[in-house]
Amino acid sequence: MRIVRFTPSEKLGLGSDPRFGILESDSEIRLIASDPLYAGVFREEKVLPLDSVRLLAPVIPRSKVVCVGKNYADHAAEMGGEVPSEPIIFIKPNTSVIGPDDLIQWPASSERIDHEAELAVVISKICKEVPRSKANDVIFGYTLANDVTARDLQKKDGQWTRAKGFDSFCPLGPWIDTEFKPASQRITATVDGSLKQDAHLSDMVFDVPTIIEFITSVMTLLPGDVILTGTPSGIGPMVASKDVLVSIDGLGTLRKSPCREYPNRPL
Repeated sequence: MRIVRFTPSEKLGLGSDPRFGILESDSEIRLIASDPLYAGVFREEKVLPLDSVRLLAPVIPRSKVVCVGKNYADHAAEMGGEVPSEPIIFIKPNTSVIGPDDLIQWPASSERIDHEAELAVVISKICKEVPRSKANDVIFGYTLANDVTARDLQKKDGQWTRAKGFDSFCPLGPWIDTEFKPASQRITATVDGSLKQDAHLSDMVFDVPTIIEFITSVMTLLPGDVILTGTPSGIGPMVASKDVLVSIDGLGTLRKSPCREYPNRPL
């Protein structure tokens, strides 16, 4: 099941508040009554054309986006570091989240922003101290992410909060897939049609159950919290107004482009 969050066009007469739906085909969405994270999936009769809605981030994290650094050995090497012995985690604010139809804001304080293709995990329930064997019990589904990073600021600051925390620096989408199972699927990033990142999810140093076990040994996760599982090698600069496509086989494609002039956006 693929769940989308969207605002309908005015002509549909459904109001302007975000709605949820299930992708029934490549071109149709069936409405569901409310946020499935909290109220389950209750299908409505109405079916909408996909091209009649504006896709939003499929989830706005209730409290946080927890990210894993250097979780692909080749990326650790290109960053000049060793493969970590345990997950390296950091947090992006939930205000950094945007959807597939939003633009990435290029901050005036940065000359270089980079793409980082990642698999994202959406958490389904309040959880703490989750063992590997129970990790799947707290996963609602998976989506795609771009861990946008102001690389020059990351180097300047010596830590990652500002460089990764700007508004719009966590594109998610286009949907949450509740049936996706990470294995050896290919993950890629292209910039203006040129392949930049190319790896497989099986290349992760720490798999998803290990990541969940580690994070929940540190902090409580809430429903709707999101985990970014790390990026492979090939990170590099984005170009204003040029498309960046993050793709994972069997999960989908997240298309984004950075923009110097940034309009207001709905959450």
